[in-house]
Amino acid sequence: MDRRGFLVVAGAALLGPDALGRSLGGTPVALVTADLESRIAAVELSTGKRLASIRTMPGPRSIQTVGNAAVVAHTAHGAVSIVDGATLSVRRVLREFSEPRYAAGLHRRFAFVTDSGLGGLVVVDVVRGRVVGRIELGGPARHVTVDARRGVLWAALGTKASRIAVVDVSAPAHPRLLGRIRPPFLAHDVGFAPDGDRVWVTSGGRRRAAIFDRRTVRPVAMLDAGAPPQHVTFSGRRAFVTSGDDGSLVVHAARSGRVLGRTAIPTGSYNVQEGWGRILTPSLSQGTLCVLDASGRPLRRQTLARSSHDACFVMAR
Repeated sequence: MDRRGFLVVAGAALLGPDALGRSLGGTPVALVTADLESRIAAVELSTGKRLASIRTMPGPRSIQTVGNAAVVAHTAHGAVSIVDGATLSVRRVLREFSEPRYAAGLHRRFAFVTDSGLGGLVVVDVVRGRVVGRIELGGPARHVTVDARRGVLWAALGTKASRIAVVDVSAPAHPRLLGRIRPPFLAHDVGFAPDGDRVWVTSGGRRRAAIFDRRTVRPVAMLDAGAPPQHVTFSGRRAFVTSGDDGSLVVHAARSGRVLGRTAIPTGSYNVQEGWGRILTPSLSQGTLCVLDASGRPLRRQTLARSSHDACFVMAR
């Protein structure tokens, strides 16, 4: 995380989205994909007020914040949209993909987009709106995470992945494959904890999750989890793991994995993202957005679409 990102997160925890937005001269907004309706719903984070319905090309699936933009993967159409957070509008559409899946951001500028059709990683300069690099990873890459401080990226090579690619992205336009590791189960999601020393890996086929040591690239803890596939995000010293099939969100200590709490969420709530001191989990089957605070306490639930695959955060003017 860069210094500005750290200050934003710290400010959100202290002030809340409303006060922080005023201090930064904008409005904290959640962007939620409406997968079946070729649009993205933009809602005010603190109130749930609908601010805009952003028209996109068909099939917006994953969405990831990079700087104050959102990178949207249209997997079935081989394209990626870049949404401007300030104006809540599509800035650019890139069509240099096969099956783009998920993205991880670095330095508020670069998006590393996994492409399962090409079996690799595509680097997008979000500011310039262009593809600036590529690398083959040796499998149908999907979920991805990056440690910004050390310039290292992990990507699961499949939805039930027998291997995870480890990539050096310290020179973002020139990624370099460091190797592949074999997780103790078929992996689904991957996530660097905020300290960068622990990497969480969830399962695509078992009720299990693992915590890896970044330096040894070996598991240091094995955890019970909900029905697979599970997804993970972090806020401070907490990890939040969702099971969409169970309709559950479990809060863990990010370093040890100790369970701190459990919360019921709508079934179909698979993906989960953190920002502005809030946790977002949208429902693929119900089209809801569930907003929780940084301790995992539910704050709001609203229906935004027929189906919502993913969500992220931006700052609107």
